[in-house]
Amino acid sequence: MRIIALTLSSLMLLSLTGAQAQDLKKGLKAYKSGDYATAIKEWRPLAEAGDPGAQYNLGFNYVQGKGVARDLVQAYFWFELAARQGRGIATQLRDGISKSMTPEQLQEARAKVDAWTKRKRN
Repeated sequence: MRIIALTLSSLMLLSLTGAQAQDLKKGLKAYKSGDYATAIKEWRPLAEAGDPGAQYNLGFNYVQGKGVARDLVQAYFWFELAARQGRGIATQLRDGISKSMTPEQLQEARAKVDAWTKRKRN
């Protein structure tokens, strides 16, 4: 899974410009060196701004518990946002982790996605 995340993140660099690409690169460099907290710090603003590659990366880190506490609700949330933008692997990973989640966790994750979507529309 790690190779997939790094490969997809590297490909995302091709579609970004300027500061976004630099921040994603910094995050990748930190991730590769094992500095997961710095990777999260670099990717979170991009993910919150709607970058699907950064959203995927955050989801992946939440599944693995790298740089953050392992949290399937958060992982599902970030994977769903990336999946809605056409990141097929995010769809597969979201569906995979949903099988390990309780109904309450799924409900919480979906509510977070709905709230995010409503906030972004306004």
